[in-house]
Amino acid sequence: MLTDIEIAQKADIKHIRDIAGKLGIPEDDLEYYGKYKAKLSEELIKRTENNNNGKLILVTAINPTPAGEGKTTVSVGLADSLSAAGKKTAVCLREPSLGPVFGIKGGAAGGGYSQVIPMEDINLHFTGDMHAITAANNLCCAMLDNHIQQGNTLTIDVRKILIKRCLDMNDRELRNIVAGLGGRVNGVPREDGFIITVASEVMAILCLAADIDDLKIRLGNILIAYNTDGDPVFAKDIKADGAMAALLKDAVKPNLVQTLEGTPAIMHGGPFANIAHGCNSVRATKLGLKLADYVVTEAGFGSDLGAEKFFDIKCRKAGLCPSAVVIVATVRALKYNGGVPKAELSKENTDALRKGIVNLGVHIDNMQNFGVPTVVAINRFAADTEAELEMIKEFCEQHNSEFAVAEMFMKGSEGGKDIAAKVIAATEKPSQLCLTYDDNASVKDKILAVAKKIYRADGVTYTTQALKALADIEKLDTANLPVCIAKTQYSLSDDPSKLGKPEGYSITVRDVRLSNGAGFIVVYTGDIMTMPGLPKVPAAEKIDVDSNGRITGLF
Repeated sequence: MLTDIEIAQKADIKHIRDIAGKLGIPEDDLEYYGKYKAKLSEELIKRTENNNNGKLILVTAINPTPAGEGKTTVSVGLADSLSAAGKKTAVCLREPSLGPVFGIKGGAAGGGYSQVIPMEDINLHFTGDMHAITAANNLCCAMLDNHIQQGNTLTIDVRKILIKRCLDMNDRELRNIVAGLGGRVNGVPREDGFIITVASEVMAILCLAADIDDLKIRLGNILIAYNTDGDPVFAKDIKADGAMAALLKDAVKPNLVQTLEGTPAIMHGGPFANIAHGCNSVRATKLGLKLADYVVTEAGFGSDLGAEKFFDIKCRKAGLCPSAVVIVATVRALKYNGGVPKAELSKENTDALRKGIVNLGVHIDNMQNFGVPTVVAINRFAADTEAELEMIKEFCEQHNSEFAVAEMFMKGSEGGKDIAAKVIAATEKPSQLCLTYDDNASVKDKILAVAKKIYRADGVTYTTQALKALADIEKLDTANLPVCIAKTQYSLSDDPSKLGKPEGYSITVRDVRLSNGAGFIVVYTGDIMTMPGLPKVPAAEKIDVDSNGRITGLF
C-alpha cells in the first residue's frame, strides 16, 4: 500500500493555469510560485465582487483522537465527488502549520486518494504566508522592546506587555523565557514567552481582514501593552502597523492549488481551533463563493470548537451562511470517547462504541440547533466492522440526521458518491443560521451561552486573574465582541479526560485576553497551551530528503 506522500508524488499534477481555468480565472490573475502554486490577484477579488454566491458547505467533526479523524480528507474528497457529479466546485482550506507536521498529527493536506497537491510544498513552506505572519508579529515585538529601550516615552509597563513573539513550531522551551539579559545595551530584562504562529492575533487578523486597508487598521488596533497609568497601548502607538502590513502584502492574497483529481483548492490562513478561531480566511471563502457553485470548507477539530467559532465569529462578522454542515465521525473516535485506549482502537468493540456514541449525538444536536441542514459522514477506516458501522447508521436515523459512509481515502471521488448526493440534497433545504448569543450580551453571558448550549456544562467559574482581565476589557468598551474560547479539542469539556458526553461539571476560565485587532475576546480554559510541545516520538524523526530533493516521511 502506498503512503500519502507516495500517492501525491505519483499524481498527474496539472499546471496551475489549467486549474484556474476551471473557475474562469484568467492567467493574468495568477501570481506564480512555480508551476503548481499561485497567489490570486487583488484585481480578481475586486472584479468578482458582484458575482452571485455559490453554496457554502461546512465540514466539521466529533471530538477526535490525537491523530485526527480525516476531516480534511473528507473535505477534499467531498469536493472531488461534487466535481465528479458535474458541479463547479472549489474547496477552501487552511494552510498547514509546521508544528503538527513535525509533531504528532502530521500534515493538513488530506490523505490517501483525497489530497491537495503538491503535498510536500503545502505542508512545508508553501508560499511563505506563515513566515510573513511570524515576521510581522515579531517586528511589532521588536519595535515595542526598542521603544522601551530608547526612552519609553509611552511609559509602557514592562509587567503588562500582552503581545508575545511567535514561531511556527512546537517548542515548549520557549513558553516562558527571560529576555533582555546581558546589560543595558541588550535591552530591558523582563519575562516573556513565545506562542505558536497559528495562535497569534496577526494570524487571526489575516484570516478576518476584508482587504489590505482593513488589514492595516486591524494591525494598528492590536492591544500590545498597558502603560504605568493603566491606559492601553496599541501597535499603532509605536508606529508598527505600516511595516507589519508591508510584510503581509503578499500573504493577504489567497493561494490556489489543486486536489489529486484536479479540483481547484483555495488555501489561505491557518489558525488553530483549540486556541484560535480555526477557519481559513474570509477572503478565500468569499472568493470561492464568487467563482464556484459549491464551496467546501472546514473548521478545525470538533464542532464544539471549529464550527461554533465558524458560526459565531466568522459568519457573524463576514455575513456568511452555510447551506449545509457535514459532521465527520469515525468508529475509532467514538470508541475512544467510550474509553478505549489508542492502542486498541482497531479491535471491534460495540460496547465501547455504544458508550461513546453519545458524543456524536451532542454534535448532531448542536449543528441542528444552528439551523443548518446536517449530514453525518462516517469516515471509514480499514479496521471498521459492519456491526460497528451499522450501529452508527442506526444512531443517525434516531437523531433525524442524514448520513453516508465516506471512503474517499481509499477510493477518491468514487468513495464519496453517496455523501455528495446527500450533501447536494441538504443544500436544497432551508438554512436559517441561529447564532449562540447576541452581540449585545455581556462577555460573561456569551461565555455561559457557549458553555451551556455547546459544551453542555452546568456553568462557568472564573479565576481571580480572569475576573481582573475581564474588568480591564470592560473598561475599553469592547464587550460587544464575540468570544473565542480556547480549550482542549479532545473533550466537550475543558478537561481532556472527560470523554463522551460529560455531565455535572463547570468550565473553568483561567484568563481572558482582548484580540482587539482581530475583533474577538479570547477566553482561556483548563490547561490549554498557546505553544504546543513535541511528543515523545516526533513525526520529524521520520521525515527526510534524498540527494535529488525527494522528500519522504510526510503524512
